[in-house]
Amino acid sequence: MSSDSPPNPPSSRSGSNPRDLREVALPAGNRASPGPEPAAPPTGRTATSLPAIVARNVAFAFGTGELRRQILFDLSFEVASGEIVLLTGPSGSGKTTLLTLIGGLRRVESGELTVLSRPLHHALPADLVASRREIGFIFQQHNLLEFLTAWQNVELMFQLHPEVSADQVRDRTLELLTLVGLAERLHHHPSQLSGGQRQRVAIARALVTSPRLILADEPTAALDSQTGRDVVELLQWLARTNGCPILMVTHDHRVLDVADRILHIEDGRLQA
Repeated sequence: MSSDSPPNPPSSRSGSNPRDLREVALPAGNRASPGPEPAAPPTGRTATSLPAIVARNVAFAFGTGELRRQILFDLSFEVASGEIVLLTGPSGSGKTTLLTLIGGLRRVESGELTVLSRPLHHALPADLVASRREIGFIFQQHNLLEFLTAWQNVELMFQLHPEVSADQVRDRTLELLTLVGLAERLHHHPSQLSGGQRQRVAIARALVTSPRLILADEPTAALDSQTGRDVVELLQWLARTNGCPILMVTHDHRVLDVADRILHIEDGRLQA
């Protein structure tokens, strides 16, 4: 972590609504495959880009022998660049398991899964690590370190990227917290932030490397209606302006209208 102290909050407004943050540019990340950000059309999709996710007959099971339990069955779908796809279904239907496969947190056992043009079926551990570096993860529980400030929680993620200089860390941390409307909460600890503000810190942390894909697991489940809506609109803005696709697991019917498509899973199978 940088030894420099975070700057004092800027005098401009921090903004509590994602629509107030459109003038703040998302900083360029250190990606495994660098390239310019795509210009997003009004729908947030790019017509010529490859799909961010391609799944073909993906299956997965826990355990072996008599304890083996099949969780996912022959799932096939695609997620395009800039697209927001919601993954719905009852608890235990396999939604989070699928998210962990796409995120490279588990190995694909059967079928083919390509994420950001990288095949993950039969992938080596190094390939899974490389894939995770290009993905931003947002979870239901923000998983912030309570003894660190908002600034320090975001700054900490840069320890995984020693190639970023101390000055760049300082500038990008400020940009990211400003992007999510927390420029005036830099020095606050999680206990001093509302649930929505803590989730915004988690989003800023997920954006450290300018991810090419965001995976969100129930990001609004612990939030009230308006706060959850603000968080989802912020994610929607990121998808539309940066062409960053989002795959979001949710039970929250209040946010279904932000989706380009909804995939529904029951008993480990995609429903038509």
